[in-house]
Amino acid sequence: MNPAVSDSANALRELARAHLWHPYTPASAVDEGLPVIVAGEGPWLVDADGRRWLDAIASWWACALGHGHPAVVEAIRRQAAELDHCILGGLIHPRAAELAARLACRMPEPRVHVHFASDGASAVEAAVKIALQFHVNRGVTERTELLALENAYHGDTLAAVGLGFLEGFHAPFRPVVRPAVRLPVPYGGRDLDRCVAAARDAFASRRGRVAAVVVEPLCQGAAGMRMYPAGYLAALSDLARHEGALLIADEIATGFGRTGRWFAFEHADVTPDIVCLGKALSGGTLPISAAVVRDEVYATFAAPPPDRTFHHGHTFAGNPIAAAAALASLDVYEAEDLPGRAARMGVAMKERLAALHGAGGVADVRCLGLIGAVEFDGPARVRAVRDRLWARRILARPLGPVVYLMPPLNIAPDLLDHACSALVEAVRAAG
Repeated sequence: MNPAVSDSANALRELARAHLWHPYTPASAVDEGLPVIVAGEGPWLVDADGRRWLDAIASWWACALGHGHPAVVEAIRRQAAELDHCILGGLIHPRAAELAARLACRMPEPRVHVHFASDGASAVEAAVKIALQFHVNRGVTERTELLALENAYHGDTLAAVGLGFLEGFHAPFRPVVRPAVRLPVPYGGRDLDRCVAAARDAFASRRGRVAAVVVEPLCQGAAGMRMYPAGYLAALSDLARHEGALLIADEIATGFGRTGRWFAFEHADVTPDIVCLGKALSGGTLPISAAVVRDEVYATFAAPPPDRTFHHGHTFAGNPIAAAAALASLDVYEAEDLPGRAARMGVAMKERLAALHGAGGVADVRCLGLIGAVEFDGPARVRAVRDRLWARRILARPLGPVVYLMPPLNIAPDLLDHACSALVEAVRAAG
């Protein structure tokens, strides 16, 4: 090891220890000598010591094209030289208009308007406020209730926390947060019909008061990649329509091919009123998100006086460089048919991880597109599995009792097999 490189890495660790607040990271972990990542190349992250790490979680599910995709890098470079930033309040710039139109063409019904934000939670926050104001715009002031799934996660801003309130995480904020009404999810042996009946009762007991139901379609990511049948999403969509509530689909983690379709809601053949997008929207390169809103909803904000303007926005909403990165990413998703590729590669992942069914300590193995999750019957083995993967330079970040793989969509077949094999071996060794 080059002593100069080692000294530099240690200096950076000291800077981080002194000043850097790591998200979702216990302070004690900082003292363990975290890797110092200095470069990214395709599916790999490179640390200050020159070691290559397979980014098996696409850096929090965002880098769907890996790192440094040349088409996206070139789009960023070109746009930065042309126009770095321009507000969208009362102005238009080309990339935002083009990106809105491209996203509209990907919706089941292209008559939509796109409200840009900076990150996933910001998109959800905007979507919730849009839903609430939509009803007020129509003269309906009683619709203030929000429904969400059990174990939901939609981000860390206050409205998003209300949708996914967890006592262990959010107790300090309870006085200023209004938790959503929780709906049971047909997962882990729960009967689909009973869950639909419970959801129907939740709507009925609040008739005329539900503004929207907010869901992570088919896969609840932060809950541990909990997957539920498309029929449940279809039932919730029907109930929302019948009860006059909006359906908000949070596709921040599942959008742009992750589940084998462009969007996870397509598996259920539903048309959400609002679709929240982020993460892979820019290929994970720059912060940009969006709330894609059906024109029937948008029209109530553009109605004649009194003023119904949506007074909500972000400084960097639709930033030209981020929008250019998103347009280039969409080009790659389309040209390489990455949703279709994820569906095909997902079959291989499922077959490979099926070897863990019945393994010691394994409670469940589940896959959807290029999401593969192994759930344990307790937390004891999780750290051992994670440590074994890290020893092989495979970046994994468990979710409670779950270790999962969520690699870039364009990962090579042999690398996917390598990651799956390493996970299988790590689980067996830990067992």
